[in-house]
Amino acid sequence: MSFTVVIPARYGSTRLPGKPLLAIADKPMLQHVWEQASQSSADAVVIATDDQRIEQAALGFGADVCMTSPEHPSGTDRLQQVVTELALPDDALVVNVQGDEPMIPPAVIDQVALNLAEAETAQVATLCEAITSVGDLLNPNVVKVVTDDNGMALYFSRAPIPWPREAFREEPQLMPDGDHWHRHIGIYAYRTAFLHRYVTWPPAPLEQQEQLEQLRALHHGAGIHVAPALAVVPPGVDTAEDLEHVRDLLGGSR
Repeated sequence: MSFTVVIPARYGSTRLPGKPLLAIADKPMLQHVWEQASQSSADAVVIATDDQRIEQAALGFGADVCMTSPEHPSGTDRLQQVVTELALPDDALVVNVQGDEPMIPPAVIDQVALNLAEAETAQVATLCEAITSVGDLLNPNVVKVVTDDNGMALYFSRAPIPWPREAFREEPQLMPDGDHWHRHIGIYAYRTAFLHRYVTWPPAPLEQQEQLEQLRALHHGAGIHVAPALAVVPPGVDTAEDLEHVRDLLGGSR
């Protein structure tokens, strides 16, 4: 199986400006992500950025870099420019690894690529994990996903889906029994041909309501394969508190 990893990295961040270049254990965060991705089975790992500071840092630690337009409305649009610049064929597989996940296991990168390669009817593949607390179930920042018997996504939502009507009527503060609730993990594998189509589609109504880009794919009938992750995927770095936590785990703040 052949695939390429692309790591989109933007300098701008409302909560953590310059996030990809913030130091963790004497390395930029982005370098940790690149090193994890480089341990996967990918044929190539490319950093996509619109900022020269990130480009220079990435070249400094030996990464391949693709400079992209600062006008892209989403990371998916940035990804599509990269596959165009690389002249990847329509049947090529591309895995999008976020630039703020310095502890992403290489095994899940391989997993999502393999899942897409084997799911002939899917244009996209992604992963999930079980939700075990009612706090996460009710948290709109935890994106939920429900699938059919073949592991194909039916819907993604910030709301608790499926809604446990009887359980919540009796004990709304407790996590219901069963294994029906799953958190979406934001790693994606794409077929290149799908990316070329995706960027031509306007935002879908449900996408705008939920603020979830993957709903645009479902709106246009594209199949998304979802499977439980084979390894625990630590949360990414969104806040200063997240950053300090990862620094502690990886051996110091600098």
